[in-house]
Amino acid sequence: MIGREGGRILVTGALGQIGTDLVQSLRDIYGSEMVIASDIREKPNHPCILTGPYINLDVLDKNKIFEIISNHNIKIIYHLAAILSAKGEENPELCELINVEGTRNIFDAAREFGLRIFAPSSIAVFGPDTPKKAPQITPLNPTTKYGMTKVDCEILGMIYHQKYGVDIRGIRYPGLISWKSPVSGGTTDYAVDIFHAALSDESKYDCFLNDETRLPMMYMDDAIRATISLMCTPIDSLSSARCGYNISGVSFTPKELVSEIKKKLPDFVCNYKPDIRQKYADSWPDSIDDEVSRNDWNWQSRFDLETIVSEMISNLKSD
Repeated sequence: MIGREGGRILVTGALGQIGTDLVQSLRDIYGSEMVIASDIREKPNHPCILTGPYINLDVLDKNKIFEIISNHNIKIIYHLAAILSAKGEENPELCELINVEGTRNIFDAAREFGLRIFAPSSIAVFGPDTPKKAPQITPLNPTTKYGMTKVDCEILGMIYHQKYGVDIRGIRYPGLISWKSPVSGGTTDYAVDIFHAALSDESKYDCFLNDETRLPMMYMDDAIRATISLMCTPIDSLSSARCGYNISGVSFTPKELVSEIKKKLPDFVCNYKPDIRQKYADSWPDSIDDEVSRNDWNWQSRFDLETIVSEMISNLKSD
């Protein structure tokens, strides 16, 4: 199968929202011992420890990155270690350091060892001048430090690919919704928090965005499938979008999400109390044009809003 290249897979930032799901999916495909989870925490009580190998790794430690790759026969890295939008605005210097310099270390390792790299981007690369339906090619003028770092990494990835032949691939993730893992400081995290609040004893939620804020979102199962699918696509099929492919799931507002939740939990109450994250959300597009991904590697989402709500409530109730 294209994707493992006869060696092992390393996942950085494996304890984050995406990493939790991705590690398990990769282990289901390739075997537990072939996928090494890594994060900055030492020996956490987490499924990434229980189901296979785990290594403590700070992505700013370039020597340790090289050592792990050499000692464990790493051929592919899914580089998920990052500081997200809301947290990034609180500490922009750290956001720059982790998101850009940490990624540069991974790219240097890929150049040295001939690795295939997945380095995710985000809808945060878009700015107020982006059309409401964001095309693949458009000016990237983000208003957040997080978005700026993701633009930098897309550019850096193309430089390493064009200058050194490094196989770097990326997706501009929409807001992601998952029941398996906690949120980690993103502006779209309301769409995860809200389910936990709806199923709590109070069945009440204070939303930090206003009710008409339409944003591109995606169920985690779709995001993981897109990630692995892109990494398994023959390199000749990829275009100049390779470091930041647009992918589309479903766009909705908090009001529409609440309405769908109330069909299953009629006593749920949502209050709207926008904070600084409203400003970040207002700078992003309403929806995503993913025609290039559909043409290059046959991307197609599967989960609509109704299905997402049903899956989230069902899984959280049984968890």
